[in-house]
Amino acid sequence: MAGDRPEGGEVPLLYSEGNVAARVALEREVRGWSTTELAERVTRAGVKMNQTAVWRIENGTPRRRINLDEALAFARVFELPLEELMSPPLEGLDIDSRRLVQEAVEAFYEARDARDRLHHAVVAIADHVKAHPDSSRAIHEQCLRLMGDERDARTLTSDIEDGGHY
Repeated sequence: MAGDRPEGGEVPLLYSEGNVAARVALEREVRGWSTTELAERVTRAGVKMNQTAVWRIENGTPRRRINLDEALAFARVFELPLEELMSPPLEGLDIDSRRLVQEAVEAFYEARDARDRLHHAVVAIADHVKAHPDSSRAIHEQCLRLMGDERDARTLTSDIEDGGHY
């Protein structure tokens, strides 16, 4: 319909190269990376790129085109699905809010990975104690030595005795 078109006659696309360019700039800024640092990360991801190319993608007139390999490398570097990279940025979040959310997401995944590592380690120690019941007291003492805090050592020892962390 003619009424659905903006003044220039162009129909806005949900997924477009312009969205990718805007997201590249936004995601780079959220992470506090320079255009040089982003170019280096993309190159390490397998697609040769320099700082000028990143700048031209973000700011050029006309904007530098992005090929599929580059789009995939950007998605990999930003740890985003390609579809998300191609989508328009969400409205209503300023750069500081985006940085805070990015930090929270990274901390969430780090904490989840740490909990998983702890669980696997506790299960392995619990299995060892089952096979070697005489080692239980020495394991608690070693936890205390390494942790330096009786309460924390008791908590970890209790997890071991229960056979897991969660």
